[in-house]
Amino acid sequence: MTRVLSELLGASEPMFHRGLAKLEAASGHASSDIRLTTEIEHITRSKLRQLGLDPHDTTGVELYAALQQRVKADDARMAVVLRQKYGDAPMHLSVSKALADLPLDRSCFALKIAIGKRLLKAHLPKHTMKALGYRSFDSMMRRESLQSVFAAAWLLEPRSWQKIILESYKKLHASDFEIRQLTITAPESERWSKLASTVVVQKKHSIVGLKELGSIVLLPLPLERPPAAALALLVLGLHEINEVCAASTYLKLSQVRSSFGQYVYTAVAAEPTIGTELLQGQLPWQVVQRYFARFSERFRTELFEPHIQKEDLTWHSVEKALSYIEPGMAFWHHTANLGILHDREPVSLNIADVVLNFCNQLPYEQRIVQYFRHSLWDELIMRYLNHDNVQQMVLSGLESQLVEEPALL
Repeated sequence: MTRVLSELLGASEPMFHRGLAKLEAASGHASSDIRLTTEIEHITRSKLRQLGLDPHDTTGVELYAALQQRVKADDARMAVVLRQKYGDAPMHLSVSKALADLPLDRSCFALKIAIGKRLLKAHLPKHTMKALGYRSFDSMMRRESLQSVFAAAWLLEPRSWQKIILESYKKLHASDFEIRQLTITAPESERWSKLASTVVVQKKHSIVGLKELGSIVLLPLPLERPPAAALALLVLGLHEINEVCAASTYLKLSQVRSSFGQYVYTAVAAEPTIGTELLQGQLPWQVVQRYFARFSERFRTELFEPHIQKEDLTWHSVEKALSYIEPGMAFWHHTANLGILHDREPVSLNIADVVLNFCNQLPYEQRIVQYFRHSLWDELIMRYLNHDNVQQMVLSGLESQLVEEPALL
């Protein structure tokens, strides 16, 4: 079973085996790895049957082809639903409205708009201004949202500008942030359509998550859209919402630190982690967020409050959110961690991998599996975290990291 998990995850051996042995010992040999592997095999067989495939005689190539056809049909149904709900609006705008209409908690700890404008004015995004046809910063900010300009700047400005902005985040204080609702922005003017006709095509990137601003920005799509564009935008948008909300909680929790700006830098430039005796010494914050979102009864009031409340630790199922928009998407429920091995390499049933494979018309040999692997790894860790001893070992590392000190104001 350990070998199967290792190959599904593409893990480095023998490090993975040793790390798993530590988790097993800490959990009292709960065999969570075996239980998870058995569950994956059971649910995968059920999904194969739903696809009209034989669970005992299906190759990786056959599964890959069947999933591609499933996504094609699902995207067609989703496009019809979006048109019925939002008319003939541009696709990125319809998707933004669909995301905004979902009953999700969107409270964020985000940079104040005035502070964000001050940062941009101090470090002018000249390439962005030129691409949008503005000669002055003030003129641009009167007509465009801060979130849209930041999104374009992260795509258009050189690395030197990005580095300067990230370094400026280290000087921020908790008082520069506020509680507000996550925003989903979809600029749609002719200026943005022209920008999209070049930038989105070149960068192959039309959605930007701004963790520091508590925002998701969907850029207009080029006239020649990739296949399954609507479904891809929805899936990636939902992933970005989870990531932005997790970063928000991390920053809200870190506001007591005098080095708060460094935490902002880390949240934007890298994946925040907490120290632990397990898992090579570091655990991604997102795993902690996902864990307490699922097992809210294990919330530790003395550790998180007053800065973090139980309801702050949210994580939304991408697959269930999709089926809220279009019930026919229910096939994808519980597929985030599913995959089969073929020639000791995984074929992913995670909808993000499947839709991106279809969008980019990737052949079987070049298939994407990273969303599946990321989700499976998180699931494995959460299964072990749900044992008292493992949770205590992990949270003791978080507790030492959160020893309260006066934040600079």
